[in-house]
Amino acid sequence: MATLEGDARFDIAVIGAGFTGLSAALHAAKSRASVCVLEAGEPGWGASGRNGGQVIAGFKLDPDEIVEKYGEARGERLIALGDAAANLVFDLIQRYGISCGARRSGWIQAAHGPAAMETVAECARQWAERGAPVEILDSAQVTHLLGAEGYAGGLLDWRGGRLQPLAFARGLAAAAIKEGAVVSARTPVTAMTRKDGLWHLETPAAHIIAEKVLIATNGYTGALAAPLGHSLVSVASFIIATRPLSPNFRATILPEGHVMSDTRKLLTYARLDDDGRLVVGGRGGFSDPVRDRDFAHVDKALARLYPLAAVEEIAFRWSGRVAITRDYMPHYHEPAPGVSALVGLNGRGVAMATALGRAAGLVLATGDRHPMPLPALPVRPIPFSALKRFYLPIVTQWFRFQDHRSALRESSE
Repeated sequence: MATLEGDARFDIAVIGAGFTGLSAALHAAKSRASVCVLEAGEPGWGASGRNGGQVIAGFKLDPDEIVEKYGEARGERLIALGDAAANLVFDLIQRYGISCGARRSGWIQAAHGPAAMETVAECARQWAERGAPVEILDSAQVTHLLGAEGYAGGLLDWRGGRLQPLAFARGLAAAAIKEGAVVSARTPVTAMTRKDGLWHLETPAAHIIAEKVLIATNGYTGALAAPLGHSLVSVASFIIATRPLSPNFRATILPEGHVMSDTRKLLTYARLDDDGRLVVGGRGGFSDPVRDRDFAHVDKALARLYPLAAVEEIAFRWSGRVAITRDYMPHYHEPAPGVSALVGLNGRGVAMATALGRAAGLVLATGDRHPMPLPALPVRPIPFSALKRFYLPIVTQWFRFQDHRSALRESSE
């Protein structure tokens, strides 16, 4: 993998080597565009390589909500893209021989109470009407498939699965290079200016000229695209992994290989990896963790789900920054001539970033807008964005209180 130096010219420059940027570069290069990807760290350094490794089809919003928000024509195009997003991930893994511990055994969304179960059942109904392979599970079925008690039921979506996210990101980078893209690590973009109809990107060692630019920095959007960063809430997702569990114990947890997440406002998610480690994660606060005790809420979630696993040694702790939008949908922007941006995956980044990155790459390479079902929105900063660091911890604590109150109410009924 090269680190660009000197002067170079490309049709398209992509800033950010996460799933979005790498998928965009891969598919643009396949369409015969010359493409470079400029990454400040290494491919997958951000949340793409540091997430829970769950492949989930669809957006945060249910299909009917998407149609109501975007209209029937655009809404159904978005739903179709979301429906096929997990297919794309597993197809790319197979096509390019990406070794990333992929397994397509289904995703369970576990309802943490009767009210949440009604919401989950309605989501399942909407997807089933569109032919998606989903099932409604009762409490006993969820208890069996999770190996954990305390849920009212859930949704089983057979489109979903799991993978090792950093290995998938590196595999996407290798695939993009195979198709002719240049992926440049340790290449932060320090300035970007327009001159004579072209974009000039400065890095510590290179001067890049490109006709078009895609900004794909998501939760790590910084000063280079400050207004874009102010349109997002970037929160840390905290993840822990146990040491490999014994085969007998491992057989009691997610025994059929499903991945799971629940319906709490500060959700919990879990999966097993190929080595038998139990990987558990959840949303946290605004700041990145610096001490083991910053993961206390995930430790408690592990103890609640799998009490016996909680006594196992925690071998790894890590986090990645998730970008949240006000409407919980990804946002596509065209803030300047020849510049586009795709941000705000809202915790569905493995599948949705890959699918939307493909759409953005095709738009850049061909000029045809049809592959991108999202409208091009103006960049609108969140009100009081500069104060996010102060008010987000309050919001996090409020969500935690609501989850606790909901648990108390359900246990008393």
